[in-house]
Amino acid sequence: MTGIRRYLAQIGAEGGRKSRRTLDPETARAMVRVREARRAFRRFRAMCFWSCPPDLEIGADDVAWVAEQLMKYGNREAWHVGARLCR
Repeated sequence: MTGIRRYLAQIGAEGGRKSRRTLDPETARAMVRVREARRAFRRFRAMCFWSCPPDLEIGADDVAWVAEQLMKYGNREAWHVGARLCR
């Protein structure tokens, strides 16, 4: 096996064993909530967020606002997504 192939095999095996990212659980949960809020904003934009610009950047501070808007102006499906964001 050549040197480069051995090196690539080694780093590939290490990547599969354990994630290199070291996040505490609270930070990881916050990242997931922001990702889900962004997804909900795009998905229900025409129903709940029609007055907002389409390129509005949703951050960690906006998750509660997104959940509130979904639960106030959305249909049943949007309400469930908003309730999930509130947990």
